[in-house]
Amino acid sequence: MERVVITGMGVISPLGNTVNEFWSRLAAGESGIGPITAFDTANYKAKIAGLVRGFDAEARFGRKEARRMDLYCQYALAAAEEAWEQSGLGMQPPDGERFGVYIGSGVGGIHTLLEQAEVLRTRGPERVSPTLIPMMIGNMASAMISMRFGAHGPSMSPVTACSIGNTAIGEAYRLIRFGIADCMIAGGAEAAVTPISLASFGNAGSLSTRNAEPHKASRPFDGARDGFVIAEGGAVLILESLSHALRRDARIYGEVLGYGASSDAYHMVATHPEGLGAYQAMSAALKEAAIQPGEVDLISAHATSTLLGDRSETLAIQRMFGEDASRIPVTANKSMTGHTLGAAGGLEAIALLKSLLEGLIPPTLNQESPDELCDLDVVPNVARRAELRTGISNSFGFGGHNAVIVLRNYEP
Repeated sequence: MERVVITGMGVISPLGNTVNEFWSRLAAGESGIGPITAFDTANYKAKIAGLVRGFDAEARFGRKEARRMDLYCQYALAAAEEAWEQSGLGMQPPDGERFGVYIGSGVGGIHTLLEQAEVLRTRGPERVSPTLIPMMIGNMASAMISMRFGAHGPSMSPVTACSIGNTAIGEAYRLIRFGIADCMIAGGAEAAVTPISLASFGNAGSLSTRNAEPHKASRPFDGARDGFVIAEGGAVLILESLSHALRRDARIYGEVLGYGASSDAYHMVATHPEGLGAYQAMSAALKEAAIQPGEVDLISAHATSTLLGDRSETLAIQRMFGEDASRIPVTANKSMTGHTLGAAGGLEAIALLKSLLEGLIPPTLNQESPDELCDLDVVPNVARRAELRTGISNSFGFGGHNAVIVLRNYEP
């Protein structure tokens, strides 16, 4: 079977719109969370989000092309362009039939849907855009990226809620591992900070209402957490077989060692209270990677800053790693980005890769009153230098979807 390596990364996020900016701000412990300004939040319980700023789609793609893509699709394509440029594949394009795209989105083109629903209401059916459907559907990011880069191989848009990024990366990894593809673009994108999303999540009691202190609102594992902060973005990785990358003398940023997936089979939105599915996904990922739990140097937690979610993930980590659970550092990127939903897995995979490369663990912000039931080393408030070789990244989604990937520094 083929070894699978990572040769490109791209980011659009609340912490910046390039990998370098995202990583430097994450490592510095900066928060990308602030007030929502795109619409009036006066009657909403939560008024804050992790927003992408400084993103100009028309400047990137031209006015005509930008108007043919929903915002989530723009984020995905912009991230893919950075990853493609970083990979150097433009100089030696892969065989199109063995080159695929797995990009997912949990919500898809909700901005376009809401906009055109208002057109229907106020101006009538004859004024609804004929491009509503292709702009709204969740597979269009994969389609647009395939068109842009000539990827004629497998193309899919997994929808596993907030575990989408890891699902896409893991399934793409397996295509390469088993010799079905040479190169895959994989990740996720989301642009769901809309009035209806904010209202629904808020009415469900899921969102933090720490509106006066946005930078302190997302606080995974902290005893004073009161919910997650909705966010947006896109993150894309380029995966290649090692043999393909070596033939073109590509720079290799890391290796995917394993992938595990499971289902809680428990509840529409609540995680299994004992973290059963999360444990099963971690166990499967480590088994596929052929490594022991004690070989893991860093855990990138899903950790959304919800009371039950953080506690169930803690139980899963403690069951998986036993006595090592208190030794292995656990970092929670959502304390800085908020929860980017379908983009989260990709962003956190890139953050984990950068941690392994740089020997630096980003902090978990807002650790002020520890939750005794989340008894982990969460790297509180300040980044930490460490010798790092292998890490895992956890992603869990509504419906009980769990996906875990194992990454390692590349070693010839």
